[in-house]
Amino acid sequence: MDQPVLFLSGSGLPTWIWDEVRAGLPVSAVAPRPSSPGADPTAYAAAALAAVDWPRFTVVAHSVGGVVAQAVLAAAPERVTGVLGVAAVWPSPGRSFAGALPAPQRWVLPMVLRLAGTRPPEKQLRAGLGAGLPEATVDRLVAGFTPESRALFVTPAPPVAAGWSGLRGYVRTTSDRDVPTALQDRSAEALGATFVRELATGHLPMLSDPAGLRAAVTGFTGGA
Repeated sequence: MDQPVLFLSGSGLPTWIWDEVRAGLPVSAVAPRPSSPGADPTAYAAAALAAVDWPRFTVVAHSVGGVVAQAVLAAAPERVTGVLGVAAVWPSPGRSFAGALPAPQRWVLPMVLRLAGTRPPEKQLRAGLGAGLPEATVDRLVAGFTPESRALFVTPAPPVAAGWSGLRGYVRTTSDRDVPTALQDRSAEALGATFVRELATGHLPMLSDPAGLRAAVTGFTGGA
């Protein structure tokens, strides 16, 4: 079926990272960021929902986009046919992105964000997000990285609407330096994923293996 797809990007990432995945899809969009510097997950969800007028669609959420997906489901569950996490962090109810991390990161990250902001050092970006990617692509990622609101990471998303029965899936990235597979497994379980695929990539499978990720998205939406 030609299921519209709304992509929720990971922290700081430009919209072009999805271009090759979207090229094989009939209808899709990448959610914009909200303009407020203090935007929380609910504000990110509002910006995403305002960007599309589709009555029904699938959400593909990458990394911290999992928290935004939760807020989308809280705000408009009737519009979402399914959620596919891609190396996404999916906190349990009442927890934030930071709160979903293992100790001691769950305590350290909020302090780091408060002191240093939400843009990691260039060396960290290159070693993490850029792992396994061509140098020119990494240069472009670093140049286009946009700091997010601190509230996105430390504010719990509102609870998913009770009774939402959409399809739930997860794509594991098995060579990921940013979201370890153990955290991915916990997130997939918290999401309740019944559709699971693996890609042998780092944190950005949309760049490392766009054909593989596109196949996962189309396989998922075929059942949504």
